[in-house]
This record gives sequence, C-alpha cells and structure tokens, in this order.
Amino acid sequence: MIKGRVYIISGPSGSGKDTVMKKVFEREPNLAFSISSITRGMRPGEVEGEKYNFISRERFEEMIANDELLEHNVFVGNYYGTPKAPVLKCIENGQDMLIEVDVNGAVQIREKMPEVVSIFVLPPSLEVLKKRLTGRGTDAQEVIDKRLNEALREIACAKDYDYIVVNDEVNNAADRIMAIIRAEHAKTERSIHSYMELIDEN
Repeated sequence: MIKGRVYIISGPSGSGKDTVMKKVFEREPNLAFSISSITRGMRPGEVEGEKYNFISRERFEEMIANDELLEHNVFVGNYYGTPKAPVLKCIENGQDMLIEVDVNGAVQIREKMPEVVSIFVLPPSLEVLKKRLTGRGTDAQEVIDKRLNEALREIACAKDYDYIVVNDEVNNAADRIMAIIRAEHAKTERSIHSYMELIDEN
C-alpha cells in the first residue's frame, strides 16, 4: 500500500487560511485533519475532538517526555501541539493528512518528517492584511500593531515552504491547494511502484 502524505499549512492571522481549509475539506472529504492537543480551557462554541483535544498540563508534559508529539509550543502560558500517533496511523493506512500549524511548529515537523509537503497561505496584499487585522475597529491601535508585526514575522518565513498560495479569493486559493495535492500524488516517487509492477508482469 502506498502511504498517505502529510501536508502542513501555515499562514498569519488575516490570511484567511481557516476559510480556505474549509473549502479544501469540502472538496476532498477523504483528507484527514490533525486534531491538536491543548491545555487551555474550552471556549464557548468549541467541541471536544473537533479541532482540539483539551487535556491537562500534566498529560501534555507526559506526552513531551515520551516523544508523543510532532511539534509543540507554549502560547499565553498554555501548551499546544500535534500528537504523533494519529498522523503516523493515518499515512500508514494510505490516507493524506493536513496539519494546521504555525511557523515554529512547521520547523519542528520538517525536522522529524522531512518528506512533508508545506504550504504557506498569504493575503493578497499588505493593505488587505491590515484591513483584516483591523476587523471591526474595536481593538486598540497597540493591539492591531502587535498583530501586524507578528503577521509580518510569519510572512518572512514563507520562503522556507514548498509552496506559497495567495488567498486573493477563497475558491481560487482552495483550487491551488487541491492542485498541489494532485501534483504531489502524480510525482514519480509516488507511482513508481505501480510502474514497476507493470514491468514485472512482462
């Protein structure tokens, strides 16, 4: 059986990557999504096991000690990370998996799994990014400036990814990601086994 592929997708706040990912999953229902583990409390509207597994700090630190995570970080005093076992099980069963991760997590995953395919989602322009980060205009300018500086820091890491997708329009961006997935499946290294089987039959 040909193993599945792991795709990591990153993008700054304001890039619209969550909306793009939703479109991708609508078009490719067999694509699995990696559920992150996190130690903060559940927020209103969140569902256990939908995007996050909410676990204790003690359990998370146990996972770190036992090398059960592909990546992990700390944000506002809480741990969050990507469990390794579900990802490995998924690809062993021949299914592709998408992992949403920040630029720091992406570095960690690439170190452990150099074969991953990395995609960075960019906003179409700096002006659009500023507009999205400004939102409804209720945040203080200091907060907006902090978000923008963090977004620019992440964008500077886009050069380290295999692919860059500009989210000029959600459907277009989803089309580009689907094209990347199809292209990765068509690579020689993915189809060589079937080709060799044909050769062996003669």
